[in-house]
Amino acid sequence: MSNQRKRLTGEREDEDDEDAEGIGEWERAYVDDRSWEELQEDESGLLRPIDNSAIYHAQYRRRLRMLSAAAAGTRIQKGLIRYLYIVIDFSRAAAEMDFRPSRIAVMAKHVEAFIREFFDQNPLSQIGLVSIKNGVAHTLTDLGGSPETHIKALMGKLEALGDSSLQNALELVNEHLSQVPSYGHREVLILYSALCTCDPGDIMETIQKCKKSKLRCSVIGLSAEMFICKHLCQETGGLYSVAVDEVHLKDLLLEHAPPPPAIAEFAIANLIKMGFPQRAAEGSMAICSCHKEVKIGAGYMCPRCKARVCDLPTECTICGLTLVSSPHLARSYHHLFPIAPFDEVPAFSSLNDSRRTLGKSCFGCQQSLIGTGNKPGPCVTCRKCKHYFCLDCDIYIHESLHNCPGCESIHRPKSVSLMEE
Repeated sequence: MSNQRKRLTGEREDEDDEDAEGIGEWERAYVDDRSWEELQEDESGLLRPIDNSAIYHAQYRRRLRMLSAAAAGTRIQKGLIRYLYIVIDFSRAAAEMDFRPSRIAVMAKHVEAFIREFFDQNPLSQIGLVSIKNGVAHTLTDLGGSPETHIKALMGKLEALGDSSLQNALELVNEHLSQVPSYGHREVLILYSALCTCDPGDIMETIQKCKKSKLRCSVIGLSAEMFICKHLCQETGGLYSVAVDEVHLKDLLLEHAPPPPAIAEFAIANLIKMGFPQRAAEGSMAICSCHKEVKIGAGYMCPRCKARVCDLPTECTICGLTLVSSPHLARSYHHLFPIAPFDEVPAFSSLNDSRRTLGKSCFGCQQSLIGTGNKPGPCVTCRKCKHYFCLDCDIYIHESLHNCPGCESIHRPKSVSLMEE
């Protein structure tokens, strides 16, 4: 009888909790996701899911136009070798749940994606991680080119404690970046959650020290705009923004993946010694200089000292030579000559227009550009070759391919075309 009474009492308490909160436990997942907000009503009155691809494409083209406008006004150059420190605020403010499930979880997820995208676009660059908790800045990883090392160190330190100190983080990062070679671009990206900073000294002096050291500091806030963060970005030439939601945070992070424009008088042009190692034989056995272990299998041999390394790009631990491969150099070089943004083609009322003369399909993927109701769908066109492309191909060309297929087909050598005939 007592167990039955306890069981009935527990059921009544659960019902009271359910009535108090207004929703049950089984409803919470749907309320948190708000899946009904992803529906829209079409012309016939039926509910259909919202096409987020057009929204994403509009955001992408807006970001592309902003970068092009910023690059057109001044004489700039972009660095192929970047040294970036990512400072993440792990103070108690990072435990807030305005970002689902928490700020610290959302930051870790998007920083992981940013690290992979950064090394994909900047294979010759290096990243270091710094965390802020309990008023102290801690070095999670030193500058390096291995994304897995940074991600593993980041995921093992997800804990929000104490206050945040912006000055201590800047002092630590400035000390590390002061040892970077003069040809490297020194950058700091700060993800700041707190609304205040507990500093041991005058942070204004630290900001001037960073400016003198030519550090480009950018801040992405997760709570509200702060004067000291905005002042830091203005003094060092960085970008300051506040994320309003998780999607906005992801877009703000990805804006820092391409190399930023650098003022020509601050960017020192130097000659850099690089080596292009040859791949070792598959069954060979040698001591790996980076792990100090005997390994069997393929590796790379330094052309100067003949030491064995595992991955590229890296620096030889024996002679200090920068070891790269030709694809890495090519992927870094394309930022110097970016493709101009394609022009958007307005929607036409019928197929009897100029688009019909150039075809009804995308020049890249050959998919039909005709939308529903025999009306042309949204597309873009290249300013030089005048070929049409769909929205997906537009993003792929500017973010991954970095060459216009229409322009490349026009500028083929005559010898190649004669041989084909």
